[in-house]
Amino acid sequence: MFDNKASTLNDLIATTIDSAKGYEDAAEDTTNQRYEMMFRERAQERRNAVVELRAEVRRLGEEPEDDGTILAGAHRMFMDLKQVVAGKDDKAIVQEVERGEDHIKAKYEDALQKEDLEPASRTAIQKAWTSVKQGHDQMSALKQQLES
Repeated sequence: MFDNKASTLNDLIATTIDSAKGYEDAAEDTTNQRYEMMFRERAQERRNAVVELRAEVRRLGEEPEDDGTILAGAHRMFMDLKQVVAGKDDKAIVQEVERGEDHIKAKYEDALQKEDLEPASRTAIQKAWTSVKQGHDQMSALKQQLES
C-alpha cells in the first residue's frame, strides 16, 4: 500500500486518467468539430498532468498509478456519457463532461486541503489543479451557453 502522501497523488492520477478517457469518449461522440477539438485538447492536458503527478510519486520513492480505476467517480460519470448520448446530442455530451469536471475539481480541492503534503507535491497538484479548474470553467460556461 502507498504511504499517505503518495496515496493522495495516486488517487489524483487515477481520477485524472479517467478524466482524460472521458474527454476522449466525448471527442468521439460529438458531432461538433469545434467540441471535438476542445475535448481532445483537454484530454491531452490531463495526460500531461498525469505525467507530472507520476514524476512526483517517483520522487517520493513510490510506484505511481499506471491506470485509471473503474471505481473512480469521474470514470463512472464519463461512462454514463456513452449511455446518455446514443443520439450523439452535443448538449447531453457537454452536460456529462461538466458533471465529470465537477467530480475531478472536488478531488483536487480536497487534495489541496491536506496539510501533510510535501511542498513539491503541493506544487505538482497545484499545477494540475490549474488545468482542472480551467477545464471545469470552460465546460461549465459551455453548458450554460447551450442551455440558454
